[in-house]
Amino acid sequence: MDSYDKAKVVIVGGAIMGSFAAWFLRRKGFTGDIIVVEKDPSYRFCSTALSAASIRTQFGTPVNIHMSLYGVEFFRGIKETFGPDADIGYIENGYLILGSPDTVDARRAAVKMQRTAGADVVAMSPEDIFSHFPYMALDDVGIGTFGVTGEGWFDAWSLLSLVRSAARSMDVRYLSEKVTGFEVVADRVRAIRLGNGDRLPCDWCVMAAGAASGALTATLGQALPVTPRKRTVFSFRAPLTANNFPMLFDSSGIWVRPEGEGFIGGIQPPSDQDPDATDDFEPHHALMEDVFWPALASRVPAMEELRLDRSWAGHYENNELDHNGVLGPHDEIHNLVFATGFSGHGVMHAPAAGRGVAEVIIDGAYTSLDLSPLGYHRIRTGTPLHESIIY
Repeated sequence: MDSYDKAKVVIVGGAIMGSFAAWFLRRKGFTGDIIVVEKDPSYRFCSTALSAASIRTQFGTPVNIHMSLYGVEFFRGIKETFGPDADIGYIENGYLILGSPDTVDARRAAVKMQRTAGADVVAMSPEDIFSHFPYMALDDVGIGTFGVTGEGWFDAWSLLSLVRSAARSMDVRYLSEKVTGFEVVADRVRAIRLGNGDRLPCDWCVMAAGAASGALTATLGQALPVTPRKRTVFSFRAPLTANNFPMLFDSSGIWVRPEGEGFIGGIQPPSDQDPDATDDFEPHHALMEDVFWPALASRVPAMEELRLDRSWAGHYENNELDHNGVLGPHDEIHNLVFATGFSGHGVMHAPAAGRGVAEVIIDGAYTSLDLSPLGYHRIRTGTPLHESIIY
């Protein structure tokens, strides 16, 4: 499309993906109408607000590493972008991913690939790990990989608030309604239907509805294997200082990191207890005592004494094909652009994904990072791009 003064973009989903797409469209000079449709203006059940909000460069897929590196650059420059008062509480304290002795060769190969892609990641022996983190028990550990720089965590709600406010200040309209369907003529989405009976004509439709994207895409008669899975976060205190504690991914499957004066952590439920979680936000309380706490105390003995403050559950947008995001234009409905399915790493990759959406719409192609490996073509052909490092 050569002229944008009268073009209209409708973005389905107003959380981190949709807001970054809208903001980057304006930042790149799109002057037409941009409407972001968000069914929950309170963001109470929004995956962004309920996430663990972290960023890492330790991935098994190079495109994810490159997206993270851009995210790190973006977060480091948050004040230059949004003003001197902008603060997302960004802390670079590294990810420590522990592996058993039988994973040493594969993990070292992964570190080599990650470093080639630009990540500042190192492999550590058990002795190296203990010298840095002496509070850990490491008898069953053969290797650890650690992000020396460019890995950490932040406040996702603050990030969403910043980019949403900035988008609105640039005449992006947020509409509080539920999307119920789409009008498709030939190879284009012509309008979005809303729960109140209205329709929004569009020249571009961006699917950024997170865990709900699969169900919405099905109303178009198209496949998108993205479903909501419930993930519980436990917030607790323990007799251990958080100053030298990384984001820990343990070989048992648990994760834990500092948060304020305490810690947060979690673990996926067993696969036979992990159904589609549409409308289900009740925490998996039993996971704390039955699975998470024993594994945590085994790895960090000081945490055998902990006090649970609270727990909450959010939705993980699970791409069942390969645990990677789906990004870019649909292969048949040419004005439908995806930004969804990131399987737990959406918040960290939202800046790169939003910029990519804007490039597709304005430039007709990616002009910064080549994000085409995440395209819809692999959904159509059932050709996965597997992300191997997931929690």
